[in-house]
Amino acid sequence: MVLCAANSYTQKFYLGEQFSRLPKAIKEELKILCVIHVEEVGGVLVLEFDEDGNLDFRVEAEDADYLFDEIGSALKIKQLHQERQELWESLELFYRSVFLAQEKTEGNAWQ
Repeated sequence: MVLCAANSYTQKFYLGEQFSRLPKAIKEELKILCVIHVEEVGGVLVLEFDEDGNLDFRVEAEDADYLFDEIGSALKIKQLHQERQELWESLELFYRSVFLAQEKTEGNAWQ
């Protein structure tokens, strides 16, 4: 399930309709982070949840896009993971709680 995406080719940001009830500040932060990422390295950045509720970052680029910085993109994603770890963990918790209807067990482990 796609949380959000930013596209440098169309200069658009997309937030999945299912996530419209996220707080406005979170939605704005996602928009800023994603748009800055694609403005700096190009391509398309998609944040999506896998079947277990883990947030994945997927990057795509058109074949003819010689300006796309694949290495820079990977480094920026690594940096985002480190700097915004609490945000990503909170979004995963939200997704699991709302969409996967899982209950938290002792020790913060998921069943």
